[in-house]
Amino acid sequence: MSKARKTDLVESIKEKGKTIEAEMSFFDHLAELRIHLIRASIAVIVFTTVCFFYYDFLFDTIIMGPHKPSFWTYRMMCKVGEYFNMGPDFCITNIPGKIINTEMAGQFTLQINSALMIGVILGFPYLLWEVWLFVKPALKDNERKSASGFVFYASMLFIIGLMFGYFIVAPLSINFLSNYSISPDIENTITIDSYFSSVATLTLCTGAIFELPIVIYILSRLGIMTPKFMREKRRYAVVIILLIAAIVTPTPDVPTMLTVSFPLFLLYELSIAVSGRVEKKRKKAEKEFYAN
Repeated sequence: MSKARKTDLVESIKEKGKTIEAEMSFFDHLAELRIHLIRASIAVIVFTTVCFFYYDFLFDTIIMGPHKPSFWTYRMMCKVGEYFNMGPDFCITNIPGKIINTEMAGQFTLQINSALMIGVILGFPYLLWEVWLFVKPALKDNERKSASGFVFYASMLFIIGLMFGYFIVAPLSINFLSNYSISPDIENTITIDSYFSSVATLTLCTGAIFELPIVIYILSRLGIMTPKFMREKRRYAVVIILLIAAIVTPTPDVPTMLTVSFPLFLLYELSIAVSGRVEKKRKKAEKEFYAN
């Protein structure tokens, strides 16, 4: 066998070895990810089981809360309206619309679905922790240090978003939609599935929206998002936020709209600051690299 053929054979064996090693590494990572997902699923199942057996409190107090005039948000609105002399329209004392069930297994399905949803919400911080444990070994020391607070900040933002969605966005939206009528001949009779879907969607979507600084941080680290771009698009963000506030508020007065829109404005400005900090660190690192 010629020397050239021997060299080709050796190179071929090396390349094959690298391929096998990469494939083994890939499947090892999948096995590791599977373990983390199983642990997160077990946590969700535990929380879901607890919610299922304590469903009376969950349903009467949590799920049906925004449909009751005694809900915390409505009581605070009455006090604020009375203090600032905003008139009786600002005080919500009645939520019209009868909630019914139209399916044979509707209430049982509702109990399972709502318990599962709240179980996922309660298990979300632990899910983030498992994701962090999976990603952490692949990060460099500086990346690991800069992302060390990922689980805490992401969990806190999600919880704050849930609270804002549940106590502000959901009750104001329910009041608005329940009182909205195009004809006095049409009576609002709401199915329990529709009501629960509305509360869950508004609450979870708000929680997801509050993750904006985390998303901007990741996009900024990848070089996709810049603070300059976000500042240039601020006017569009303002219009979108005001539209959202106008839709969910029960009255068109400015104080109520500001109550809903102000946290969203603050969130957008916080995202700009996060992106600016990432860009500043990246430029500093590039400057040090070229200096050396």
